[in-house]
Amino acid sequence: MIDMAAVLGVAAVALGLVLTPGPNMMYLVSRTVSQGRRAGLVSLGGVALGFGVYLVAATVGITAVFAMVPGLYLAVKLTGAAYLLWMAWQALRPGGTSIFEPATIPADPARRLFMMGFLTNLLNPKIAILYMALIPQFVAPEHGRIWLQSLILGAVQIVVALTVNGLIVLGAAGLATFLTGRPLWLRVQRYLMGTMLGAIAVLLATDRARPTPA
Repeated sequence: MIDMAAVLGVAAVALGLVLTPGPNMMYLVSRTVSQGRRAGLVSLGGVALGFGVYLVAATVGITAVFAMVPGLYLAVKLTGAAYLLWMAWQALRPGGTSIFEPATIPADPARRLFMMGFLTNLLNPKIAILYMALIPQFVAPEHGRIWLQSLILGAVQIVVALTVNGLIVLGAAGLATFLTGRPLWLRVQRYLMGTMLGAIAVLLATDRARPTPA
């Protein structure tokens, strides 16, 4: 039987991660603002599939590979940190734009929206680290089947992430309209997001946590 403290712990970690800026949030908001809520929800479907891939990988024990090959895990982590730093620079650089600023870009078909959502999540360093190093810490061998615990805890993360991201998609257009006439607020939002992305990148690069075989 899985420990309820583990479920609540994973839910809290998942909530904290989904509320901080990252590739998923930036893609979903920008696509919703530029192409509408339907596009955002289709993109969210792709994000959900990306979560499913990570869940299957964690369940079958891919984390053990990174535990046995620390150098591979380090390479993945540093690559993710570098990607987040690049995103931070895009937000903070002179002439940068907010993800809530309306942009005129070609409308993508549903299939492309779905695949871009999937790839964005699959390459998201925050999600990779979550499944490689954080969720396995909540798995307790004495509580029964490890694969089942991994499956349940991953499902908890997915429910939290999709719920919050869905609310973000539904509210993005309204928030963009509110901010459009307030350029100062747009700049503040851009600087806050860039700063948070940079901070997450530094924390990710300096974190000493290691994958725990699950």
